Amino acid sequence: MQFDRAKLRAAILRTCRMTRPDNLGAVKLHKVLYYLDMRHFAQTGSGVTGATYRKRPFGPTCQQLLPSVREMAEEQLLEIRYVDFFGHRKTEYHALATEEPGLLNESEVAVLDEVIDFVCERNSARSISELSHQLPWEMVEFGEVIPYSSALLLYPVEVTPEAFEAAEEGLGEVAAKRYNADPMGFTNFSDFRSRIQSEIGQH
Repeated sequence: MQFDRAKLRAAILRTCRMTRPDNLGAVKLHKVLYYLDMRHFAQTGSGVTGATYRKRPFGPTCQQLLPSVREMAEEQLLEIRYVDFFGHRKTEYHALATEEPGLLNESEVAVLDEVIDFVCERNSARSISELSHQLPWEMVEFGEVIPYSSALLLYPVEVTPEAFEAAEEGLGEVAAKRYNADPMGFTNFSDFRSRIQSEIGQH
């Protein structure tokens, strides 16, 4: 998947603009981008930014995030501050500009706004780190890239007649055993049956 630098910067700016600086540190910003790309991939078959995500102890991290925010700070698009947080240094991001209109389409903005609310408003840095330790993170070694195709594993599978029907069509026990319960409430399993079948068939 091709990396889109402009879309990553737009997503960063929108996140910083819509979130109180004291409620958005580096950990949360990494998770916003991760869930944005993975959720959009699961829904449409393509990520938003095409960024690379790697397994780290505190959850998935965006490989291109730090270079991007440094560049944006140099260009005075955002300000990076370091503040004391109970004896630890915390990074805060202050938006100095707005994202360029049209870089993110309506569906991408909708997903991003939902993710911002979930990560920044309904979780602490600690809780979102723990929640991000899902199957896509578990399946790779530390430092390795988390593949976009694993986004499908964020979707829960309920033992329903539909799940049994999917199993009969070729999903087998994978449908019942390999999917994590998803904290963001992704429940549209039936909508993605054919795509999930295709992904599982490749492994």
